[in-house]
Amino acid sequence: MSSPSGHKLIALNKQARREYELLDLLEAGIELTGSEVKSLRAGKVSLKEGYVRLADGSAWLCGVNIAPYENAGYAQHAPDRERRLLLHRDEIARLAQKVEQKGLTVVPVRMYFKNSRAKVEIALARGRKLHDKREDLKARMVERDTARELARFK
Repeated sequence: MSSPSGHKLIALNKQARREYELLDLLEAGIELTGSEVKSLRAGKVSLKEGYVRLADGSAWLCGVNIAPYENAGYAQHAPDRERRLLLHRDEIARLAQKVEQKGLTVVPVRMYFKNSRAKVEIALARGRKLHDKREDLKARMVERDTARELARFK
């Protein structure tokens, strides 16, 4: 799946939009090994339980599972290792400042190749309550029903 802007989608975190209210999106590079890049090209990645940890002036992608590449031989990587995100110092400082506020976290939203470089889109997010999720579902159902009715009259 490729888009006209040169992005090739690798993985999408559908749970992130459901579980969190996304406030601010940011693109970051990822420090990877060769076998990890091969696994990404094969689409063997899961962002489902991923989060970003900010420590010592660095951003680390945690909880993201990149499956081992079958043909890597002796140079295998650990599937659940923490990977450093490539962000500018001021971007990390801004995120760290906002994460200190109550209830905010940083989650990966999608992973893609941009000009043959692996990128991850991260979002500053606030956790949703159960009633917020229900309201969102109701709004989508109403929208879908109105679209169905409009299509029927055309």
